Amino acid sequence: MVTGASSGLGHHVTLELARAGAGVVMAGRNPDRLAASADLVRREVPAADVRSVSLDLADLSAVRGTAEQVLDSYEHLDLLVDNAGVMATPERTTADGFELQIGTNHLGHFALTGLLLPALLASPHGARVVITSSVAHRTVSGIDLRSLVAGADPRPYRKWRAYSESKLANLLFMLEVERRAATGDLALLSVAAHPGYAATELQTAGPGLGGDTISSRLMSLTNKVAAQPAVHGAWPLLMASTQPGLPGGAYVGPGGPGEVRGRPRLVGMSAAASDPDLGRRVWEASEAATGVSWP
Repeated sequence: MVTGASSGLGHHVTLELARAGAGVVMAGRNPDRLAASADLVRREVPAADVRSVSLDLADLSAVRGTAEQVLDSYEHLDLLVDNAGVMATPERTTADGFELQIGTNHLGHFALTGLLLPALLASPHGARVVITSSVAHRTVSGIDLRSLVAGADPRPYRKWRAYSESKLANLLFMLEVERRAATGDLALLSVAAHPGYAATELQTAGPGLGGDTISSRLMSLTNKVAAQPAVHGAWPLLMASTQPGLPGGAYVGPGGPGEVRGRPRLVGMSAAASDPDLGRRVWEASEAATGVSWP
């Protein structure tokens, strides 16, 4: 199952998994765009086994509905790629009252992964969860836990800080899943990846939400000049998803200077991302925020 499969990284991850013979559940918010993405996959791979499911990560009741649908439809999942996200949006909240970026990028995937745990643990091969993060996680040293409390007293909103904290939360979540899976002796591998600077709709969609067409156009131009193609940005996600022997807690990114572009390799993460105490506190706050608890 791949979230955010209607475009960009998610589309290319779906395409290559399907090309390799995997059956893929494509998850996304817009049914028409999902259908168009699935048609493109089938055009490239006529025998592709791809199916679509609606997923709105910014609405926890919708996340529960999607998880129930998937659990009802499939006996097991071998791979879950938590890829969908938003970036640098205007100040908005999710349907449940959380800041939009951490609510979508982290809490939505936290809830989805926990709700799909029975299908993951039913995998006869041992399942793998892949979380998409970003080099931006290095630009913050922690997470304001108030962002994980619906309706908490807001701090001054800074869109790039909020994005970076959501990407730090992704890594903290990935490592805490790995710790808990190891403690519980579960056949579940948890890893993460980042695409470097890849040209996707992520860069332009956020400014566009607030009607900032100038910023959106500038980001589009920068994508054309400086970014690597989305298909190359998908390489680290595909390595994280499929490489045998990859250790739990691994982080994969582009191998070029600054991890901006290039062939994928194992990369490092910030000290904050590796902090088990911060990981525990974010986990507990996320359980309280979503109402989803792992056994």
